[in-house]
Amino acid sequence: MSLTTPLPLRAWSSGERPREKPLERGVGALSDAELLALLLGTGTRGSDALELARRLLHDHDGLRNLLSAPASRMLGAHGMGPARVAALQASLELARRHYGAALRAGVSLSSPLETRRFLNAQLRDRPYEVFCCLYLDNRHRLIAFEELFRGTIDGASVHPREVLRQTLAHNAAAVILAHNHPSGIAEPSRADELITVRLRDALALVDVRVLDHLIVARPDTLSLAERGVL
Repeated sequence: MSLTTPLPLRAWSSGERPREKPLERGVGALSDAELLALLLGTGTRGSDALELARRLLHDHDGLRNLLSAPASRMLGAHGMGPARVAALQASLELARRHYGAALRAGVSLSSPLETRRFLNAQLRDRPYEVFCCLYLDNRHRLIAFEELFRGTIDGASVHPREVLRQTLAHNAAAVILAHNHPSGIAEPSRADELITVRLRDALALVDVRVLDHLIVARPDTLSLAERGVL
């Protein structure tokens, strides 16, 4: 059996090349496989970049699972070396920073949608639970964003004393709490509700208001304020 030599990208028609197609139709016209092929750049012996991209998406059951997979698993995939793994992880980090730039210090968090987009980009694909705080001044402008506690796939220990200490260190007048559910189910647990009330009461003693506690999951973000917990 002879191996078929794949066509290089430059030999494809301009409308099919991942590098030229976004210039003609916009990057949104590219499929997941075409976007991934663009990042990979080249294929392997016997398959071009697009075929390699399709195989990776199939083996990882989609783009989200591929990009959130640990480096050790990606390195074990066909055609994936350290440089390609680093490039894919860098693309995800660029997306996080892109959304993070919208919430720079001094920006007023008057838009719940922007806050949710930012937290989704930061927390949605974490394989472990992370508890975070957005610290705000008395006009609800962002002072800082911090990841305070990191846990396992099904929980993270939250210490009110540390939340209080960091809030005072930032001289915050209000906070937005957030954590993710790696399970993909946004529904709050009884423990989520209890720690929200406990933190609200503890911070109220120093005149700091808890505006909301958001739970980030795939594909939803749930507000405990909207649920009536706050």
